Amino acid sequence: MPELIIADNLETLTEQGRARRRLLQVGLGACAMFAMPVANAAYARVYEKRLSLLNLHTGERIKTAYWEQGKYIPEALQEIATVLRDHRSGERHPIDPSLLDLIQQLHYKTGSSKEFQVISGYRSPATNAKLAARSNGVAKKSMHMQGRAIDIRLPGVPLNTLKQVAMSMRAGGVGYYPESNFIHVDTGNVRYW
Repeated sequence: MPELIIADNLETLTEQGRARRRLLQVGLGACAMFAMPVANAAYARVYEKRLSLLNLHTGERIKTAYWEQGKYIPEALQEIATVLRDHRSGERHPIDPSLLDLIQQLHYKTGSSKEFQVISGYRSPATNAKLAARSNGVAKKSMHMQGRAIDIRLPGVPLNTLKQVAMSMRAGGVGYYPESNFIHVDTGNVRYW
């Protein structure tokens, strides 16, 4: 008979243990749910998104808010498209706002106060074809032709660090070109080279 009582007690203890574990799981899940907004609070409270860019080929600079109070600013997007135009042909093309958000977030995550140096923004199909004919490093269907890619560096931030931060974001493609001192980021599928 005592063995039965022990078995009953063990069963009861096991049920109590399960109940406690479930309570802990629910409680920790609730804590995590409420903690997530706090973890991103600094970025979530952003009322404007700003970019500072220097086109190394034209010498043009832009330092502007391109997004305020939940909306993109059309005039700022046009100014950015001008600075990021194909410097060989002069052609302009709209730049994907998601690309601007990507590099703005990249800038934020590095903690830098310097401006991005732009090696290449938009590329016209004719320019891209010429570059692709001369180099294996230029994709024939480059996202630069859609305004969805940019080649950049950030003074004061080691290129490898910039690459690692960009890769950690998992927001698109990241190409690493240490011999030319720039990284490529785009809003395509997540991939690295």
